[in-house]
Amino acid sequence: MNKSKSNPNYLGIIAIILALISVASIALFALDMWERKQAVSVDEETLNESISYNGKEYVLKDDVETMLVLGLDTTDSQISNSYNNDKQADFLMLFVIDNANKTCSAIQINRDTMADIDVLGVAGDKVGTVKKQIALAHTYGNGSEVSCRNTAEAVSRVLMNVDIDHFMSVTMEAVPALNDLVGGVSVEILEDFSSIDASLVKGQTINLTGEQAMTYIRSREGMETPTHANRLVRQKQYLDALFQKGQQCSKEDKSFIAKATMKISEYMISDCTANKLESFLNKISSYTINKVEDIEGEYKQGESFMEYYPNSDAVLNLVVDAFYEEK
Repeated sequence: MNKSKSNPNYLGIIAIILALISVASIALFALDMWERKQAVSVDEETLNESISYNGKEYVLKDDVETMLVLGLDTTDSQISNSYNNDKQADFLMLFVIDNANKTCSAIQINRDTMADIDVLGVAGDKVGTVKKQIALAHTYGNGSEVSCRNTAEAVSRVLMNVDIDHFMSVTMEAVPALNDLVGGVSVEILEDFSSIDASLVKGQTINLTGEQAMTYIRSREGMETPTHANRLVRQKQYLDALFQKGQQCSKEDKSFIAKATMKISEYMISDCTANKLESFLNKISSYTINKVEDIEGEYKQGESFMEYYPNSDAVLNLVVDAFYEEK
């Protein structure tokens, strides 16, 4: 008797569960359709094998490697289980390693650059693209490898569809850690930091501690001229000095690269293993490091934020210089 009376209850519970699953499925489907409607299609292209530039013919270099380095505006390294996250890439730099000529170049990408960014659906698949600031490309995906690859795709499109072989993202703790590992980095202070850090006096050359380095390259709010353009100049200046100091340290200490790799790995997500990254750094430590280049362009006021539009001729010049050689 008790068993026969309980059967309808079981059936009712099962019916409720099935109904909830159905509602959830419909909601996910509707969300996926909405995302697809918000996105647009972009035809994928590849970098041309040969190109005409300034009356000369150029071909792609044979032995070139690239690595995209992202600086995330967070100290949180937690991976999201969602298809999006809140970690923006405030710093983007593409390293171009020319193994034939033993040189390393770096192209800095303005975080406000307007770019075609892949929109990822609830299953992590591409559903189209949107035109947004390139810093936001990292917010699509799980905040880890998926987000890095999505950002690499957006950077590639900005740079005429160059191949990006490897990626590495680091949280902000990496800056003071690396800075102190090399014994500090000396720079001439370019702006007035008196309202933020009185020790950073404009016009003086200071060997930055780790925390000072973080303040110097990140600060924008509270500055006399609170623009990202000024911050980009400071970041370039600091990185040029850091590269030189790092090369000096690697010459003086054969184990420095291994130490630097271990230090970076604490704050890093990459498609490279620690051994691969160490090999990579060892190689370029003996190469000629060219100065950091940025992409000339124009700021425009968007609906909510400033938007940066790269100059197409400037992009072409940088790509030809880094990836091509005269035929």
